[in-house]
Parts: sequence; structure tokens; C-alpha cells
Amino acid sequence: MAEPPAAPAAISACPRNCYSTCGLSLRIEDGRLRAVEPLAANRATAEGPCLKGLAYVERVHSPDRLRRPLRRQRDGSFVPIAWEAALDELAERLAALRRSPGPRSLLYYTASGTKGLLNGAGLAFWRLFGGATVTYGDLCWMSGLEASRLTLGANTHSAPWDLVNARLIVLWGKNAAETNVHQMGFVAAARERGAELVVIDPRRTETADRADLCLRPRPGTDGALALAVANRLIERGAVDREFIDRHVLGFAPFAARAAEWPLARAARTCGLGEAEIAALAERFMARRPATLIAGFGMQRYAHSGQAMRALIALPAITGNLGLAGGGWQFANLQANIFGTKDPEAAYPPPSGEDGPLRVSVSTARLGEDMLAQREPPLRFAWVERGNPLSQNPDTNRVLAAFRALDFRVVVEETLTDTAREADLVLPAKCFLEQADVIGAYWHPYLQYRPKLLAPPGEARPETWIYRQLAARLDLPQAAVDAEIPDEADVDAWLARRLAPFPGLELADLKAGPVLSPEFAEVAFADRRFPTPSGRVELYSEEAARRWGVDPLPQHLAGPEAGADAATARDYPLLLMTPNTKNRIHSQFGQLALIRALDPAPRLHLAPADAAARGIEEGDAVRVFNARGTLTLAAHLDARLLAGSVLAHNGWQRAEGGGVNLLSAGRETDLGHGAAFHENRVQVERARR
Repeated sequence: MAEPPAAPAAISACPRNCYSTCGLSLRIEDGRLRAVEPLAANRATAEGPCLKGLAYVERVHSPDRLRRPLRRQRDGSFVPIAWEAALDELAERLAALRRSPGPRSLLYYTASGTKGLLNGAGLAFWRLFGGATVTYGDLCWMSGLEASRLTLGANTHSAPWDLVNARLIVLWGKNAAETNVHQMGFVAAARERGAELVVIDPRRTETADRADLCLRPRPGTDGALALAVANRLIERGAVDREFIDRHVLGFAPFAARAAEWPLARAARTCGLGEAEIAALAERFMARRPATLIAGFGMQRYAHSGQAMRALIALPAITGNLGLAGGGWQFANLQANIFGTKDPEAAYPPPSGEDGPLRVSVSTARLGEDMLAQREPPLRFAWVERGNPLSQNPDTNRVLAAFRALDFRVVVEETLTDTAREADLVLPAKCFLEQADVIGAYWHPYLQYRPKLLAPPGEARPETWIYRQLAARLDLPQAAVDAEIPDEADVDAWLARRLAPFPGLELADLKAGPVLSPEFAEVAFADRRFPTPSGRVELYSEEAARRWGVDPLPQHLAGPEAGADAATARDYPLLLMTPNTKNRIHSQFGQLALIRALDPAPRLHLAPADAAARGIEEGDAVRVFNARGTLTLAAHLDARLLAGSVLAHNGWQRAEGGGVNLLSAGRETDLGHGAAFHENRVQVERARR
């Protein structure tokens, strides 16, 4: 008997906060996701999704999915509640709040757990409601974004596949083999054509294992290393004078700044040999075109924006901008056509105004700023697409701020650390249960995500929740319909959002990934840089005016890396909290497929640091500072530099992890980013 034909594949895309934003080919049978396969039409991710993407088969149908609204009881437990009762209570509370102390006593907190145009419906609702308090800044990448914008004028880089034309690839603070796996395919193709790979990272990573040259500087010293390399290039006359004369502003004062960093000084600061730094400079001298690719982790230090500006200077002074195989890669916002390009909107000042919204809570200082709000103080929080009680710095203060509120609502797929603190948990749809359009921040594609499944149980899209509340609060129906579509109107709503972009049609997106109207295969090929001067600005008056930093890139020791002697004695180890290939922040970790490979959080220590503390493999250890304490199993890791320890980000407190119990609520020098990695700790064996 012949086998029945396989169900046709459906085109979709992964909406997680990840470089790759993979195109997906999905097989749906009998109302269930059965297989996740590659989508060749997305040239950047044609080899198919990572393990997390494959795990959607489990995640979408996980028994941990929330299927009914939950109401907290006085004893802290949760019981199911009917939607009608939940919505009626919410509407009653919101109406009373709007009357007194006013709508700005509500914090609307949203993050990047799921990407999509429909995410804007939430902010639209709160505007129609009459206002709210919202955050500014970002946990992820703001320091690097602003450094790139100030220096180059825009956050754009060449297409991922252009990397095969490079003859030198420098992955600086980026472990692409774990966090951007598709990029490594292009790295491999370039190496087959003769390119060399340099990896700069304090730890020996999977990416570093493939490098021709690996440098391991002390955490937070990247700016000193970049300036020393620039100085070596300038001393040797190995810079592109023609490019500099035509397209670079501030080269002479930059050269003077770089001269402050001879090899010997940089070697002492970075913990490297002089020959290692010279070897990196020699690669830039000998190999062209060169692409410098920076990761997100190293721009999460207090003075990291200035360090990133020093890095960008290297492709600028060597003339590696605007040519195939060359350039600077950090963030590619060619597909971010719906977002603002205005720096005044992207970086609003604290206590700023955005119509009825109060923009006054720093994402990096979430707990501190929540507690500090006055006129009115915060009384209510609404959280969606984020898990701040796991992912924001200074967990204990964030926890105190949330517990000081009168009422907390969390819209979620699973019971996260933040959801466990809520008074009302509303079950959200997953990405296969509502159509949307998403961009990316590494490749230049826009992609459509069709609705392929019905939400399980009583889970609902956020737009449905907002429309239900809008009706109960008597918000103007015409305005609601324009901003928050009914489920039957989602495609028409998306088409209206695409209408301002000629040639960008929803029908085309439904057929597969579409290149952004702003796509340029080679960034800055016309040598036009949209800075105030029209040049690459190594000297930036805007940086000084907007952020109060030196107009030239510089290296400064951070408040904890350069701590006073007493603090360094009490907390002698530098804590790194990188991402892991097994999670996207606090997502995916609950899945059996992931737990089989990564069952528990661990603290990685260099063998010398472990021996000095009498710690052996598997021992329970207490890692602590003045902000908090975490108890983990020790893992002796020879791939770490002595003097630093590592615990992966993404483990929640409920799972025995939670690295942000130890991190400070501190902003970066540029962009209102979060200086997560600016942390000193001590480690000792846990008492039995």
C-alpha cells in the first residue's frame, strides 16, 4: 500500500533574539509541528536552523506551555481563572489606576523575546489608554550601536555571504560557532579561499579552536588592544593614506591618542605578550581585504562604547571600508526599515516625554529606577516578551521593585522567574499561532511568519488581550482597529505597514524571504558616511556633546576592573556571563532536548584559581559579591584565563542559576546599554 503523501512544507522564520533569524521550512500534520527543515531561499541561513530551532518540535507543544490564565493566591500559589474574570478584574484595576494616581503609575515593560511588527500593538494600546511609564536603553547592544553610528553614521554592514571575499577575518569578542552558527559557514568558505582567521576572546572558545591566531586579553581591555594595534600600524606606515585623506575625520589627533599605547603598555594592560599584539598588527598589514566582526559581549562594560570606537578605527585607517570582503560588522539594520533612524528618538534622555508616555526607567537600572519614580510612583507593571527577573542586572533590586508594586501582570508562554512573581499570568501564543513580519540584525531579509497552528487551550495573542481590554475601557474603536488588528485582519494590517515601501508586497513575503529595500551587498561601497562631516569620524564632537565622553576613542578601566585595592582583595575574580549555544537568554532551557545536553548551571574556574581555593571538579561553590550570592557546581576549565570565572547567562533562579544576582545595574558610556560584565566576585567552597 502506498504511503500517504507528506504534508506540504510551510515557509516561516524564527523570531528569537538571535543573529541568524533563520528562514524555516516547517511540516505541520494533524495540527502539530512535525519537522523543522532548512529554507534555501534565505541565503544567510540556508544550511538550516541550530539545535534550538530544531527543538521547536518540542517547544511548541511543550506541557510547560501556559494554557489558561492564572491568578496568584495569598499563599503564593496559582489557580486557573476564566478569561472573562481576568479581563474584568484587569479593566476595573486599570480604570481605577487611570483615575488615580494616573496612567504613568503603570510600567509597561517589554523586551525582545519574540520579534515582529505586531509587537508595536502593545505600545499603541498604552498610548490609547492615556499613557504609561516605559523604559529606555537596551540590555543587548546599545553601546556598540551608538559607537558605530557615531563613527560611521549608520549601523549597516555587508551581506553575510560577502565574507567569503575576505582575506583576513577578525572575530573580536564573538564566539560565532555557538552564537551565530551560520556565519561560520562563510568563515570556512573564506578560509578555503586563503583567508586567515583571528579570534580575540578572554577564553578559548569553539570559535577560537578554528583560528590561525588567537589572542586572549584580560576582560574589558579591548580598547587598549585596539589602540596599540592602531599605533603599530601607524608607526609602520601601514595605513591607507588616500582613504584617510578623503574619508576620515580626526586621523591626526587619533594617531596621537594611539601613540599613548605602545606595545609594552598594552601588553601589561591586556595580559598579552608584545609579540602577540604585533602579530595581530602584522595580519592587518599583510592581508587585504579584512573584515573585523565584533561581538556583543565586550560592549557590555562601563566604558565599552569608547573601546568599540577604537575597534572601528582599525578598518577605517587601513582602508578596509566599502570594499568587497572588507569592513566592520556589528549590527546590520538594513532590514530595520520600520524602526526610527533618529538618534533623538533612539536615545531619549532620562525623564523624557513621548506623547502620553513617561520615558524614565533605564533598562540597565530597572530595579533602582522603578523604586525611584515619583509623581506618580509606580503601582502596576505589565510585562510581555521579557523576563526581567532573570535577565536584567541586579536581580535582588529588580525583585524588590516588583514586590513593592500593588499589582503585576505577565503575558508569557511558560512560568518564568518573572511570571512566578505576577498576580495575574496571561497565556500567550507562540510564533506559529499568529501571522507577523520580522526583520533581522545580521542579514538583510524581511520574512513573513504565517499562522500555522491554533494556540493551545486558552492561550491567546497579545493583540486579542488588548482588544478585549480596549472594549472594556471604552477606548475609541476606530483607533483600536487601526493600531491593534483583530485576528481576521492581521494580514491586511501587515499590508498597510508595508505600503510605504514601494515594491515590498505581502504576497512576495508569503512566497519567501525578501531583501530589504535598503539592501546593499557591500556596505558603504559609495564611500558615503552619513555622519555630520560625511566622513568616518574618529574624532566625534557628537560623542562628546551627547554622552560626555572624550571625542577620541580611549581605553578606561571600568569601575570594577579598576577597583580600589580593598575591593580587588575582597572580590579578586572577574565574572563573565556569556550566552551559550543551548539557550537564547532564558528561553529553551526547560526543554528535554536541551536539558539532555546541558542539565545544570556551572561555574567555570581556571585550574589555578580552583587550586588556590581547595576546589575540585563538581564541588558546590559559593560565588558572591556585595550584590548577591549564587551556589553552583564547579567546573575546572583550562580554557579560561586565571583571574576570571564564567557562568552562562540564561539559567533562571528557579533552575538554580541566575547570574544577574551578581551583576550591577550600571549603564554603558554610550547608548544607555547595560554593563553586565563589569563584575568582581569571590568564590569559595560551599559549606556543607
